[in-house]
Amino acid sequence: MKKIWTRLLALSVLSPLLFAFTPDEGYRSLPNNKFSTGEKLTYLVHYGFVNVGEATVTLDQKIHTINNRPCYKVDIQGKTIGVFGMTMKVDDLWRSYIDTAAIVPHKFFRDIKENNYKKVETIFFDHLKGTAQVRQITGQDPEKIDNHKIPKNVQDIVSGYYYLRTLDFTNIKEKDTLTIQGFFEDKVYDLQVVYLGKERLQTQFGKIKAAIISPVMPENQLFDGRDAIKMWISDDENRVPLRVEVAMFVGAFELDLIEHKGLKHKFNKK
Repeated sequence: MKKIWTRLLALSVLSPLLFAFTPDEGYRSLPNNKFSTGEKLTYLVHYGFVNVGEATVTLDQKIHTINNRPCYKVDIQGKTIGVFGMTMKVDDLWRSYIDTAAIVPHKFFRDIKENNYKKVETIFFDHLKGTAQVRQITGQDPEKIDNHKIPKNVQDIVSGYYYLRTLDFTNIKEKDTLTIQGFFEDKVYDLQVVYLGKERLQTQFGKIKAAIISPVMPENQLFDGRDAIKMWISDDENRVPLRVEVAMFVGAFELDLIEHKGLKHKFNKK
């Protein structure tokens, strides 16, 4: 069950968050009017009628400097709650320092606490050299350090979420497939995400116009089918994930936005 929760938190909230392009050299510059410092989003995870977890996505009030570049600092914290939290203790922190202009990660950090399992990981990205240094400490083991080659503008699992929000769905047609490229733990991943169109989604904030995407999942023993994950993104200037549905062999999970602060724009309810 621990692996299911970990993958649910990472993939449900964040798996469609790995989009990247690869220009020839230097840092790209992306226009961004979708988010800024001080934003906070809170999500509730359901398993059937049971609330099993909560996740918060917090964009720090300050701008930080990594690799001599101005960066947003983003923290994603996930934990189990309620009765489920009494039997399965999860308290995870995911952090990324994201270039404010290029929307790429310069540093990624994870502090994983799941029952008796503990892991601390830090990844240092050098996009100009095309390298990533991964430092990991698992349990009581000594620190492990590895160096890897990466494509330019590759995303980590957090920064990709913010890159996704800069995309324009206006000219994307239903069933169009978007290429995904991201780096996680020690590998570069190539995935695909299918655009499924738009609909007006009922939320606790009212009916909000949303774009729907679905990452194509390879055959595995965890997710039920290639289209096991569906994600609703607000079709407005915010591009905020509103809902995620995940079909797993053990059952169906849902994740809903329940609170937001510091959004730059009002939700599109027209």
